[in-house]
Amino acid sequence: MTHRPLPTDPIVRALVRAQSAAVSRRSVLAGGAGLAGAGALLAACGTGGTSGPSASGGPAEDRSASDKVVSWANWTLYLDYDGESYPTLERFSEETGIEATYAEDIDDNDAYFGKIQGQLANGQDIGQDIVTLTDWMAGRMIRLGYTQELDKTKIPNAKNLLASLQDVSFDPGRAHSLTWQSGFGGVAWSKAAVPNGVHTISDLWAPELAGRIEVLSEMRDTVGLIMLDQGVDVAGEWGDDEFFAALEVLDQQIGSGQIRQVKGNSYAEDLVSGDALAVIGWSGDITVLNFENGENWEFALPEAGGTLWSDNLMIPIGSPHKANAEALMNYYYDPVVAAEVAAYVNYICPVEGAREAMAEFDPSLVENQLIFPDDATLSRAHVFRALTADEETRYNEEFQAVIGN
Repeated sequence: MTHRPLPTDPIVRALVRAQSAAVSRRSVLAGGAGLAGAGALLAACGTGGTSGPSASGGPAEDRSASDKVVSWANWTLYLDYDGESYPTLERFSEETGIEATYAEDIDDNDAYFGKIQGQLANGQDIGQDIVTLTDWMAGRMIRLGYTQELDKTKIPNAKNLLASLQDVSFDPGRAHSLTWQSGFGGVAWSKAAVPNGVHTISDLWAPELAGRIEVLSEMRDTVGLIMLDQGVDVAGEWGDDEFFAALEVLDQQIGSGQIRQVKGNSYAEDLVSGDALAVIGWSGDITVLNFENGENWEFALPEAGGTLWSDNLMIPIGSPHKANAEALMNYYYDPVVAAEVAAYVNYICPVEGAREAMAEFDPSLVENQLIFPDDATLSRAHVFRALTADEETRYNEEFQAVIGN
């Protein structure tokens, strides 16, 4: 690999610098209204899908009035954490009297769906009242009838969802889901081991990094970033030729041993251990790793651009605590609470008013491009286009075969 200085592109550098600015700012927030810059790209995060049959038996009977509990399954590094507890979640329990259980159970959309699909198909309780899944998987859950329709009268703060996210193709009118966070897929690396940085996806294939690279098990991020590196607009018109050209690169790099492993969220553990030196990863994860383990890593969008996605809160068909789950959703759509979460996770905040809440508490985070990206930054992030049912099946099967599943 020919080493080059870190990019002079102010947007890329801003993404890197923003992480350091945010690291020391995880404290209780206060404030008021107006997140700008999410715009049309966030609105495009939805995937297509039509409504399907309901899961057998219909929604579970709601026992929220007598059973003051709620359980929430989420990804790792995805809620404010002070080393011992989740401050915002504890405050929710104190304010509502609803005991909240939080589990970092989701490492990969496909793997998690595989664990719960059988129970969902039978309308059974999976032990979680809220699950948090990416747009395309949220669309599948809704299409299959595996989620309960939200009662918006119990979630008045849902009005604070960014206008660009209020109506998405996979869930018209947001009847079954609310955006938890959005974020970027890009590259991250150890500053000590890769001092000249990673500027393109092709840089990951440098001989000196052999066996120390990890990529995501999320097809749309890993294959999408390789496609972008090959000059393909993943949000535009493309087909089998472009997809399989990128998949061939992935296959070659796995087969040669250049890629150590393909992982979900757990790639972060390998960055900490040093087993991985550079990765295809997610924006907010790296900020949290730096906060918890020292300023050892950097994240950036590659020169060809990064991917953009959203994760969504949904209530499974068999949840017996629907009203409690709706109370929790309502709580997290308060702009002050949303800002507190955003200051920790450093993903794109979907709540109108959180930006002003951040300005009241810590003005340095208002311009953080990982939390409140402007139009220039969003123009460098691309939403993987919606796949047809046939493409979804074929592409996913081929991807899973290549990564060894």
